Amino acid sequence: MNLPQYSQLQFTSNSVYLANQGNKGVIVTNVGGNFRAWDAADPNHEQSTCSLLTITGANAVCGCDDANTYSLFTGGSVGKQLPCGLKEYRVNVSGNTLIITN
Repeated sequence: MNLPQYSQLQFTSNSVYLANQGNKGVIVTNVGGNFRAWDAADPNHEQSTCSLLTITGANAVCGCDDANTYSLFTGGSVGKQLPCGLKEYRVNVSGNTLIITN
């Protein structure tokens, strides 16, 4: 958490994307005193180039034509009901380090 690329996580509602983890990366969000980590692959699409989620404010949006949107606070869909919510990883805080596991 001391590194500049993670400084945004000091503030509620901010998220960072960690590449090369999980299926298409991991998105970590400060949810106000706690952290949540989500797989960055849209669970309602097969793995493809467009199924990568991008951070848009407090949401994650899929790059496919349907632009599935998910809350980074709850992992649930936003705007329309979808069969699956985001895959969540466990987050443990140890000093200034976040330990993310499945």
